[in-house]
Amino acid sequence: MSPADPQNPNEAARLTQELIEQGFTKRQIAKMLGRDASLVSQFFTKGKGAAFVNALRQVVRAVRGGERDAEALGAVARANVEPRRTKTGQKARVRGKDVVGEAGGSMAGRAGKQAIKSGASHLAPVVHETGQAGGRLAFTVRMKADQFTYSAGSTEDSPGLRRGFIPRADGTEERTYGSASTGGFDAAEWSRRVAEHHGDVTEAMRAWLVETGRAVEDADIQYLEVRGWVPD
Repeated sequence: MSPADPQNPNEAARLTQELIEQGFTKRQIAKMLGRDASLVSQFFTKGKGAAFVNALRQVVRAVRGGERDAEALGAVARANVEPRRTKTGQKARVRGKDVVGEAGGSMAGRAGKQAIKSGASHLAPVVHETGQAGGRLAFTVRMKADQFTYSAGSTEDSPGLRRGFIPRADGTEERTYGSASTGGFDAAEWSRRVAEHHGDVTEAMRAWLVETGRAVEDADIQYLEVRGWVPD
């Protein structure tokens, strides 16, 4: 491949440069993508990176939304990396997580402490696009254990799930609401909820937890994951 034009960087290089200007290193960005740092350098020197553009866009959107946690950003990136292709140019037979507009499609997003404080707005498209496609949603919420009103593993809290919670050493618990096996939640309804909260996904989730008796009034969400899919 011929060297890239430094005066006219491709989309992967442009998005990577924005992340660098936000304080991330090429090595950190490569780790988010699940690749080696040398490949990220080739976005600039050899014009590579087309397969990572969507993932980089989602990471940039998350960073603009306030997310700074590298682990959470890595999860966002890996959920949106374009599937590898065969030698003939066809997509390899792997399940992607960046397309939700048709049966069997899915997408996901995650938010850590920094993005949570600003409403986790980068998760709103997951909710809205899944709702427009007539899909379903599932959520994972992390809070201090004493902020959940139901005991861990309670069927009232998360019915139908064998493992609806994960205790953590820092005194927090992750609890899962909805899954493909239980049918998940109506994404269109959640799209309306998020819209009512002006795109603030954190507040929409907090309100739902309180309304349904699952959390105390001043619940402090520390981590939020949204998974959307369209049933086959």
